[in-house]
Amino acid sequence: QLSDALDSGAAQTNLSNQQAGGPAWPGQPQNPSWPGQPSGQPFQPWPGQQPNMPSWPGQPSQPNAPVWPGQFPATAPQNVNLAVPFDMPLPRGVFDKLLIIIQGEVNPNAERFSINLARNKDIAFHFNPRFNENGIKVLVRNTMINDVWGAEERTAPSFPFVPGKPFEVKILCTLTEYKVAVNGAHMFEYKHRFRELDQINHLTILKDVKLTDVKLETLPF
Repeated sequence: QLSDALDSGAAQTNLSNQQAGGPAWPGQPQNPSWPGQPSGQPFQPWPGQQPNMPSWPGQPSQPNAPVWPGQFPATAPQNVNLAVPFDMPLPRGVFDKLLIIIQGEVNPNAERFSINLARNKDIAFHFNPRFNENGIKVLVRNTMINDVWGAEERTAPSFPFVPGKPFEVKILCTLTEYKVAVNGAHMFEYKHRFRELDQINHLTILKDVKLTDVKLETLPF
């Protein structure tokens, strides 16, 4: 059951948001803004990990790029509690060009975990990797409004998570959908079913992972 992936009670956290340095500048000629497109840049499986690597798959790096107007402050997070269950308030809601970057490690005996963008009890976007659902691995996506789940979306090109191994998830919000990349590779899009994006007030991460970093950026393309 999808409800098995959801836990009540999550650790509250405070975030001063982005670490020092603005995101890589997207949309440059010959360098598309999403993985899986032709690019003049060599593929970077772990973008954003090093100063000379881009913040978004397939993007050139501009470490000295200015902070874009409205961008989250370029300061290191303070007093961030990365314990799971994890709960980050989103006082500005979710909006176009918001990039959520989640880094961590899958537990060795993982069965499932979930990443959720929620408005109180409603879950606008539920991303639920399952490591053994009747013998298969699957990336489940869904929305829950007024305690009612919608239709699951389960199609993906691969299952990128490995028990005991590190991962990086990037969730880019646009006006029409979420785009999700894992370890530098585009996985899927998820059309908005919950359209009041500014009312989404929490990011939660539950179940079988350890977190090493969670941060927010605003991309200027």
